Amino acid sequence: MDLRVQLYPWNVSYSESDAMSRYLIPAQEARAEITVVNSRFIASAAPAFNVDEARAFIQRIRAEFPDASHHVPCFLVGHGASVTAHCSDAGEPSGTAGRPALAVLQGSGLGDVVVVTRYFGGTKLGTGGLVRAYSDAVRAVLAVLPRAVKIPTATLMAALPYSYFEPVRLLIASHRGELLDQDFGADVTLSVRFRMEDAAGFQEALRELTRGTVQAEVVETQPDTIFPVTDDADLA
Repeated sequence: MDLRVQLYPWNVSYSESDAMSRYLIPAQEARAEITVVNSRFIASAAPAFNVDEARAFIQRIRAEFPDASHHVPCFLVGHGASVTAHCSDAGEPSGTAGRPALAVLQGSGLGDVVVVTRYFGGTKLGTGGLVRAYSDAVRAVLAVLPRAVKIPTATLMAALPYSYFEPVRLLIASHRGELLDQDFGADVTLSVRFRMEDAAGFQEALRELTRGTVQAEVVETQPDTIFPVTDDADLA
């Protein structure tokens, strides 16, 4: 089945235009396995930014487990008002696999692709048992799936005396920066990536810390950067 659905971003305090440009995505692939009455349910999840990527991942999992009883796929591609959703029962009784898996994925707030591979263990689980098993398998992989956000970023570069190196490292962390490179020459030259809204605050804090002797220059901006989410504060 294919359908169109509405997926809303989480509730955070930034402008509506910013909200449309950021949403939770998987940072990388993940896998989890559960066993239900001797049947193995292996849930594999991955980022998928278009339908072709989603279908390619589904085919890759089928090839990895060619002797499995079923490969139940579901995915959400896109965000905001335009999301493409897909799921399939893949030979399981109608409504017992694909729809429950997709419902869990929709509830997670993520856009990605999940394939639940089942190895039949010899005992039928019944309709309710299958619904619970496929739902629990998706929950299991989502629990271990690292998150990221796709946001605008700015890369800054600064050369500073060694005496400022450690204080500036702490300043970078306090402004949610990602240290990309550091070169130790006559001075320390740092290359740091920030969320766009954090860059100006870091520049001002750096000027105050160094009494105006060190400036951080913007060397690159990117409209869409995958930025890892390490804790709840990263969602603010």
